Amino acid sequence: MPTLLDIRRRIRSVKSTQQITRAMKMVAAARLRRAQERVFNARPYANQMRTLLSSLAARTEQRSHPLLAVRPVEKLLLVLVTGDKGLCGAFNANLIRAAQGYLEEHRDRKVSMIAVGRKGRDFFRRRPVGMIAEYAGIFSRLEFTHAQEIAQQIIALYSREAVDAVDFIYNESKTVLTQRLTRERYLPIKPIEPAKGEALVDYIYEEPADKIFGVLLPRYVEVEVYRALLESGASELAARMTAMDAATSNAAEMIDSLTLHLNRVRQAAITREIIEVVSGAAAL
Repeated sequence: MPTLLDIRRRIRSVKSTQQITRAMKMVAAARLRRAQERVFNARPYANQMRTLLSSLAARTEQRSHPLLAVRPVEKLLLVLVTGDKGLCGAFNANLIRAAQGYLEEHRDRKVSMIAVGRKGRDFFRRRPVGMIAEYAGIFSRLEFTHAQEIAQQIIALYSREAVDAVDFIYNESKTVLTQRLTRERYLPIKPIEPAKGEALVDYIYEEPADKIFGVLLPRYVEVEVYRALLESGASELAARMTAMDAATSNAAEMIDSLTLHLNRVRQAAITREIIEVVSGAAAL
């Protein structure tokens, strides 16, 4: 049975842990506000860019640009975006589980991977997966240049036909309490299908179509990669804030329970001492 000293030590330990979880929650909340602002600013541009290029791809018959080439899908590239740190609930575990399901689903094809985030990299580094590149530690100071570096590698792989399709798995930030696990195909670009009875009217271009695509398509990949990184970063902070809030509440409940147990043990010890004194006096 634990002594009073053991119980007091455990209460102090839980209080120290509670201070840490409370501080981590406040830090995550402060960073989350800035991360959400960046996500909200990036979404309209990325969505409009995707709509524009899907519309252009549907209206032009020219497929000279390598990023518009549609090939039989035999070689896949999976870009897995996880976090760099833990203590964020099931955030990383869900992404890794989704990536394992993806690999199992396409086990009859050649699948390569680019791991963004330390958790995903560490997990798949010890497994038979063709790891092309890994990017760890970028979320502490995420910049557009990080997205450009990843996008340039994706563009190079797709342009030289090393891969036939590029899929992303990441968490999309919906609300502070909700993150949606998302799987999207970035390349090849899927043209917009016209509605039944609707004809697509082509535009008159001031520049040749291949020149327009040569500028817009690489920018599209960069913007989409950047949006995925921003979404994942904001989702990780939201998950960490929620997890640390739950941990702080659990620590408070444990402190109350230990304090009640401490009082009961101390009261039992006092009662026993009183009984011993009374018994000794009666014996005399």
